[in-house]
Amino acid sequence: MQDFDGDPAADVAALYRRTWPRLIGVLVSIGGSRADAEEVAQDAYVKLLGRWESIRRYDDPEAWVRAVAVRTLISRLRRQQVATRALARLKGRPAEVRGPDGDALDVAAALARITPAQRAVVVLHHVMDLPIEQIAEELQLPPGTVKSRLARARQALAPLLVVKEVPDHA
Repeated sequence: MQDFDGDPAADVAALYRRTWPRLIGVLVSIGGSRADAEEVAQDAYVKLLGRWESIRRYDDPEAWVRAVAVRTLISRLRRQQVATRALARLKGRPAEVRGPDGDALDVAAALARITPAQRAVVVLHHVMDLPIEQIAEELQLPPGTVKSRLARARQALAPLLVVKEVPDHA
């Protein structure tokens, strides 16, 4: 449990300053848009302020903010995907999904090709180095679902993240 001084606004501001860059990094990795990441993060911190009296007692208030932000971002990305598919159907052609260009290993492009839910578990597990159990708790999922999403994401990412050998010109 962290030590806070009792002034809710000051406590949340201190947590915000300490955790904002890390949260934005996670959200951009999951969602790709810094603008969306910042908006979702701001909403999560506003919710935190309203619930601070109970959350301040948590061992890790940052985990609560991250969980709220990630779940909100996943929901937003799903709505965007549905809207994009609906618009493509109205136009009469399928939505185009762009893959990695050339021989470059482009992790961001590869992550964009998997579902937001899969992206979230990959980023939380492999970037934030969170254990399966903590991801499950933060995303309010059974651990088996987290493991399944992680396995499917790895399977989908494997062919996208193959490094092509460059011929030796010696």
